[in-house]
Amino acid sequence: MSTAPHPPLRAIVLAAGRGERMRPLTDRTPKPLLPVAGRPLIEWQLLALARDGVREAVVNTAWLEDQFPAALGDGSRLGLSLRYSHEGAAFGQALETAGGIAEVQDWLCEDGRPAFWVVSADIWSPDFRFDAGLAARFVASGLDAHLWMVPNPPFHPRGDFAFGPARPDIDAAAHLAVPIGDGPAGSAPAGATYANLALLRPTLCAHVGRGRREALGPHLHRGVGDGRISISMYQGRWENVGTPEQWAALQPS
Repeated sequence: MSTAPHPPLRAIVLAAGRGERMRPLTDRTPKPLLPVAGRPLIEWQLLALARDGVREAVVNTAWLEDQFPAALGDGSRLGLSLRYSHEGAAFGQALETAGGIAEVQDWLCEDGRPAFWVVSADIWSPDFRFDAGLAARFVASGLDAHLWMVPNPPFHPRGDFAFGPARPDIDAAAHLAVPIGDGPAGSAPAGATYANLALLRPTLCAHVGRGRREALGPHLHRGVGDGRISISMYQGRWENVGTPEQWAALQPS
């Protein structure tokens, strides 16, 4: 087997959702392009990717998708190269998370790249680091995904996954994800909530057909059940910008 290093990992920024709960704000502006603290919400993620050495990313779009290239261009202003996956034009609708990833996975894994970053465009996580060292250790682990978790917000009190055995080969704070209720003694019964920040291998969505509308959640739950996904707690600022009230709370006073 070749030991030559793979090219830098690429990223997909998920931005195709309609943002129904954000109406009327999203009737004329896609949620990721709404301003937060002086810049479009999606720019916070793109600038963080560029800051941490990611040089290429793809943004998937559907609702009011022509506004994204108009606002973001080719990405050079933000320090990286951007391309777009216009699901609305190609399929007449958003393909959901797994479907959107599957549509561009060949590009994400081009030239032997073994994994890729996934981040939602409608979260605000200005302290998150796209850590290349952790990504390399994740690749070496052979697992299918590494997810970052946050404390359960009021709208999701049960959480998604619990913390199982430690995985120090990935990171000092990493654990194997286990289904809620199956964690070791002393773990939080409700687990924690997936922060929509992840590293994925192509194996996770390998069976999702191109152009197929499919969510990522069932694939994550299956991977956790099979012992193929690790998790870490993200301690920085994080908001899932899902309502006009949450958006307004992030605006400068």
